[in-house]
Amino acid sequence: MHRRDFLTSSLAAATSLAAPAIARGAEARVLRFVPQANLPNLDPVWGTQYVVRNASLLVFDTLFGLDASLTPRPQMCESFETSSDGLTWRFRLRPGLTFHDGTRVLARDATASLGRWMARDTMGQLIRVRLDAMAASDDRTFEIRLKTPFPKLLFALAKGNPNLPAIMPERIAQTDPFKQIGEFIGSGPMTFQKDEWVPGSRAVFARFDGYAARDEPGNWMAGGKRIYFDRVEWQIIPDAATAAAALQSGEVDWWETPLPDLVPLLRQNEDVRVDIADPLGNVGILRMNHLYPPFNDVRLRRALQMVVNQPDYMRAIVGNDDALWKPMPSFITPGTPLYTEAGGEALSGPRDFAGAKKLLAEAGYGGEKVVMLVATDLIITKGQGDVSADVMAKAGFNVDYVATDWGTVGARRAKKDPPSQGGWNMFHTWLAGVDCINPAPNIAIHTTGPKAWFGWPDNPAIEAMIGDWYAAPDLASEKQQIEKINRASMEFVTFIPTGFFYGYQAWRRGVEGIVKAPFPVFWDVKKA
Repeated sequence: MHRRDFLTSSLAAATSLAAPAIARGAEARVLRFVPQANLPNLDPVWGTQYVVRNASLLVFDTLFGLDASLTPRPQMCESFETSSDGLTWRFRLRPGLTFHDGTRVLARDATASLGRWMARDTMGQLIRVRLDAMAASDDRTFEIRLKTPFPKLLFALAKGNPNLPAIMPERIAQTDPFKQIGEFIGSGPMTFQKDEWVPGSRAVFARFDGYAARDEPGNWMAGGKRIYFDRVEWQIIPDAATAAAALQSGEVDWWETPLPDLVPLLRQNEDVRVDIADPLGNVGILRMNHLYPPFNDVRLRRALQMVVNQPDYMRAIVGNDDALWKPMPSFITPGTPLYTEAGGEALSGPRDFAGAKKLLAEAGYGGEKVVMLVATDLIITKGQGDVSADVMAKAGFNVDYVATDWGTVGARRAKKDPPSQGGWNMFHTWLAGVDCINPAPNIAIHTTGPKAWFGWPDNPAIEAMIGDWYAAPDLASEKQQIEKINRASMEFVTFIPTGFFYGYQAWRRGVEGIVKAPFPVFWDVKKA
């Protein structure tokens, strides 16, 4: 049975069942939202799952925020200044900032929070190695003193991709950055209702009356984050047909990631609106563990790269609408200033199963299990996993397909244990296009070994190229460095891009203010 036919029939059956499944509340004061996946935790620093980042943006605030032009704007900061040599940065917090527990936001909270973030985030680590000192000079002022300049410091403090430079009380920020926090206190526009949190079912956020919004209009992560609801209720609905039925019947207001196969049906409902969620799209990723066989051998990584056919992966994610995806023989988002296909022949040429089998033989691969973690509750990850399982079997890999949920993948991929002892060899995910516009926000392209993102690739030469990109004086020089990085990363097979794709979002007609962005923007959303 074809996926589209199955979903269509399932939707018809689910529509009649959706009404009693989700309780109604005060319509104008409650927003019911279906997120992309279950919310497994609420630590904005510990991991890199987008669903955690999306929830964290409601609870926590940041010193700066990126607007829709990708320009860093002051958020919690009232003002800042930097020395002429770029080594000393002084920041002053806005007055009246308050945490959800009623305590004032102080400069020492900011320095403690940034210290925890620097231990986990790729850009944070780059700042950390340049850091001479970071300390509060009074309750609202702190300084960052560097040993060498870091021109992209404000971008790092404003970025919206995980790990998020979120500000939390000093006592919570002192938590080991490699352990999850257990107290979810921020100064953002909403509080997390921990007593109503049912993992796998729902998460609830309540408006924080003590939130000090900026005067200017909201603009992505920048500006005034004004919430017009008493409550935002996340309803976890893994089954797409059930989620679609709930949206059509009015039991939920907003669905973050509707399946493309269901979009034609949703558009037939005059009470539902559908649009592209993010103009910068998404990048599919096949991530390998560089610590253990077989993928600690570059020949095995190249063998897999030789059989990855991006159109197959993209159609498994978005269906048959070819307008929703593009081939992407690159590590940089298509259509952005630094996009390059240097070295991309490894992904754009004919697929070579014979060549892959030859590499497997040369490397002495003996059919050892390849533990592939597949989150089957997300079509993006399941679609990619199913394609990989098929092509890898044809190429001669022995795949151990571990079907699980996204929360479990997020926890298990952080383990450096051998695959036979609870670790892993590969998993699939995606990055927002905005996070791949250059190496700064791209957590997957770095090759810093034990400090790198999950998979821990280690290649000092590529890291040196990335360092040269940071030091590039102009766009032309940046492009030259990016070409070198892209070519070297393709040869090293840091990871395998599986293509570029757009995703949809859908909402009820009476909901106003929903914008296109790399994350769901809840501020300024209202019900008519």
